Amino acid sequence: MLENIQQNVRELGTLLGQTIADEQGAKWIDNIEEMRLSSREISPNNPEVIKQLQQKIANATEAELLIYARAFSQFLNLANVAEQQYTTSPQGLDELDLPHPLEDLSEKLSHVSPEKFQQALDKLHIELVLTAHPTEVNRRTFIHKYNQIAQTLDQTNDASNPRINELVQQAWHTDEIRQQRPTPLNESYWGLNTIADSFWFAVPTFLKELNELSQKVTNRDLPVDYNPITMASWMAGDRDGNPFVTAKLSEQALINARLIAAKLYLEDFEQLFLELSMRKATDTLLEADTDNIGPYRCQLQSTIKLLKVSIEQLKDGETKGVLNHSEQLRAPLIACRDSLLAVGLDKIANSLVLDMIRKVNCFGISLVKLDIRQHSERHESALTEITQALNMGDFSSWDESTRQQFLIKELQNPRPLLPNKTWRADTQEVLDTFALIAKQPAELFGIYIISMASKVSDILTVNLLLKAAGVSWKMPIAPLFETLDDLNNAPEVMNNLLEIDSYKTYCDKQHHVMIGYSDSSKDAGVLAATWGQYQCQEKLVEVFKAQDIVLKLFHGRGGTIGRGGGPAHAAIASQPPGTLDGGLRVTEQGETIRYKFGLPSLATRSLHLYASAILECLVTPPPAPKAQWRKLMDDMAESSCALYRSYVQTNENFVKYFRQATPEQELASLPLGSRPSKRKSDGGIESLRAIPWIFAWSQNRLVVPSWLGLGSAIEQAYQENKALMHEMLATWPYFKSRISLTEMVYTKSDDQIAALYDEALVDDDLKYMGEELRKQLSQDKKTLLNLLAQDSLLKNDQWNYNSFELRREYLAPLHLIQIEALKRLRQQPEHPDNEQLLMISMAGIATGMRNTG
Repeated sequence: MLENIQQNVRELGTLLGQTIADEQGAKWIDNIEEMRLSSREISPNNPEVIKQLQQKIANATEAELLIYARAFSQFLNLANVAEQQYTTSPQGLDELDLPHPLEDLSEKLSHVSPEKFQQALDKLHIELVLTAHPTEVNRRTFIHKYNQIAQTLDQTNDASNPRINELVQQAWHTDEIRQQRPTPLNESYWGLNTIADSFWFAVPTFLKELNELSQKVTNRDLPVDYNPITMASWMAGDRDGNPFVTAKLSEQALINARLIAAKLYLEDFEQLFLELSMRKATDTLLEADTDNIGPYRCQLQSTIKLLKVSIEQLKDGETKGVLNHSEQLRAPLIACRDSLLAVGLDKIANSLVLDMIRKVNCFGISLVKLDIRQHSERHESALTEITQALNMGDFSSWDESTRQQFLIKELQNPRPLLPNKTWRADTQEVLDTFALIAKQPAELFGIYIISMASKVSDILTVNLLLKAAGVSWKMPIAPLFETLDDLNNAPEVMNNLLEIDSYKTYCDKQHHVMIGYSDSSKDAGVLAATWGQYQCQEKLVEVFKAQDIVLKLFHGRGGTIGRGGGPAHAAIASQPPGTLDGGLRVTEQGETIRYKFGLPSLATRSLHLYASAILECLVTPPPAPKAQWRKLMDDMAESSCALYRSYVQTNENFVKYFRQATPEQELASLPLGSRPSKRKSDGGIESLRAIPWIFAWSQNRLVVPSWLGLGSAIEQAYQENKALMHEMLATWPYFKSRISLTEMVYTKSDDQIAALYDEALVDDDLKYMGEELRKQLSQDKKTLLNLLAQDSLLKNDQWNYNSFELRREYLAPLHLIQIEALKRLRQQPEHPDNEQLLMISMAGIATGMRNTG
């Protein structure tokens, strides 16, 4: 694998080097190559190399450092492009553990009855929720150039292609980093373009291949209305802690989404109009062709006109008379396909026409369904002002029982709740959001998520505000349980909620529950959090089964290990039994969207991995953990949490150390994402969002949130439970996945690099903390290797090992440059060149680490 990718990396690197030389002079090829080769020699046994590189960087000007930083950052991007292209090539696929997931699944399930597999297909549903976060710091235009390079490589498999040379030059002469903070609308456009460029083509391809699997196993085609994939987005809908996401902005995002969708559909319908020229059709279609333009073209003509009108109206921000329901698209397509099948033109019926029907099923009229997310405190505050205005009392001061009684009563009350008055700005914005939901087509929206939900009243409050705004349809409500305590209490909260008959009727036999991976990990450490999430899901399955309600779990995963990220197939296979019966809804965040779905071929493969894992788990569910396993996990989670919190929560110097040893403070001020890095500007570590918390630690390669507490817990448990832990590792997918992800974390951590940040940036009286953490990290790595009976990390996963090794020599210079940029910025804040240098180094490190936020 490495040799094939390295060849393309070398050729791409040569093109980049020549481009730099053309602009800066030939000496820069030697300068950059000398730094790269020196970084190869970095090791604990060779400290002199580090000193020489540090001296060279310290003596360089900001302008010179920018050339180095941009060069290594772009080298890493080109390495990613080469690997992504190779991964989806026939040769590259053959080297993966799961080269062809659906084919592999077919072989695994050869003993399964067609009926059982059909039941799994019926339950299969993947909803991908795109979210924007500061982990994707590269500009959209820059990403586009790399996608073009990958596509050209795919076509020619020749990195010396003139078109690639041109694109490399374009990239070098383009600013990688945006100069202004993106707005939520910018982020929304980015997500929509990802769908238009990638998913729009990947979904029909994937469904064709899934249909082949269905034919092979069940001897049946997938129904024409079968829709196992839907898309949703938090971009321009997530207002939790983001003052820039307003009802007005969300409305504009919806218009933009409908406009892009209409343009895509128009292009496809016009293509279909050209292709469906035949006159062999049913009598119904022939009779309808009064203008004699052709029976199929007649069916498409009015839709094409509607799309053209819609585009012109939406361009002007108008929605009157535009496409407002997906059935307006689906109906003429179904009519054409039914006729084609009836007259024996099966191949035509099951080609472009069927692809378009499946696009309509998946993407609707807006490509994505917009989720709305808001913090529970905002709902409580708004309802408190309402009850005070109505002289009903102070909602915020009532106990939980009183709140529930009031909410249930008001939900049954037919009179309008809201008086005609002027509200505080915060309350008005909350009410405007619900009013927006009420006036838009229902199919534009996904679900309503309540951040930091912890009580039944949190859900009923949203239910009441939806009713008060006049929302005529039953918008799904999803409480988001985030902290460890909230996860532990979630099953009881949901059971009590579903005991309310009127609400049980509202939820219409199914209910979403969102599991938060970010804040639970920040609160309790990765092991206690993931075990808490596992147990929470198990108990929710029991509650929902008893209530005869379908549980639809929504996983708030991120790109990092600490935020629930990692290989999708293994992560899905490690879920508790029964949790996939209601489908899989999962966030795809930041830069991982590009790495997993940025090209049609990547998106298709990712959908293969998701679908094959879900289907396999539905047919052959993973085992429920044994009592001994549970007891051991309880003990390890407790000791892990205690150690984690002893650093993060009870050590008064920890926050100060964190902010000196990482670029967290600078991250908050840089224009990398639309949302502030803290929920509250005056808060401490508890108010810091999990995204910058993880992102900052990944930049200095200590990645504390992804391992702290876990290794020490394993070491304690292993002494007396060696055989039991080996049994868990061999037969329990959850435990195996957790250990595998930790092995990846340890590989990407680097205590030598982390020590350099401390040496240059941390006060002397705080350096002991870094020393303790690095010592713990080193010990934890040995503990894991002992458990796995290995002498090196990723010994049994050569693909991922080689993948990271490919990037290591480009990462080290970026870390040293970042340290220098931080030193200079802290001596002279808001220095534009050093801020630019810091952003480029951040982007490069994020690119090299790949799952950083």
